[in-house]
Amino acid sequence: MSVPHAGRHYPPALRAALRLPPSALVGLEDRHVDAVAIDARTDEVMLVQQLGRAWIDLNRSEQERDSRVDEGAARPGSPFPASAKLRSGLGLVPRRAGAGNLWRRRFTDADIVARIEADYRPYHAALGEALAAARARFGVAVLIDVHSMPPLERGGARVVIGDRFGQAAAARFVSTVEAVTAAAGLRTALNTPYAGSHILDRHAAPAAGLHAIQLELDRSLYLDAALDRPGPGFDDTVGALRRILAALATEALSAAPALAAE
Repeated sequence: MSVPHAGRHYPPALRAALRLPPSALVGLEDRHVDAVAIDARTDEVMLVQQLGRAWIDLNRSEQERDSRVDEGAARPGSPFPASAKLRSGLGLVPRRAGAGNLWRRRFTDADIVARIEADYRPYHAALGEALAAARARFGVAVLIDVHSMPPLERGGARVVIGDRFGQAAAARFVSTVEAVTAAAGLRTALNTPYAGSHILDRHAAPAAGLHAIQLELDRSLYLDAALDRPGPGFDDTVGALRRILAALATEALSAAPALAAE
């Protein structure tokens, strides 16, 4: 498991640069979904980012640097076109939370490079090593990238499963997640409105036995009415995630000897 967006630690340098109150940063958090993942975990390898997403977003490419935030951002003519997320203010270092611009000034190139080297690359390196170790041992590795989302419209999905439109995981793993969530009475959607992002793009290679799924959990499933603290549905959500993990492990291992033999 990977939990990249639930961090609640905000370094002093970040707080000093804010033009909005620190409470605005909560809007960027996958609020307390790390607690759900920690309680659901049995023997899975798990990485949890402690730093707030406002410091650096692990689910963006290193190239998604916003010139309105970052003095070292790519100049016009860069070979890396701006993504929709970057254009909307949600790049490697987010520019906004909700409708408000976060920062009173731009950060230096050296500052952003230091964050990349100290806080971004080590996470991705550790995640890549864990997946490679699992594949070497079992012939297959499955990553669940755990996120949370605001409640969708009335009657909408409570869980969104993202597999980059079939590019990040074999269909049998997606079907496994769908079956477990359906048994739990949870409405699901596939890739809409969240298909997964950089973590899946970077670490998934289904043809090579590396599968990755992004799992978005409706915050009202496990938080209180204010969507701030763990609420009455917390234990049920933990149980559902634990069953998803167990079912994925069973599915992965059922085919692992054949994959390893190949």
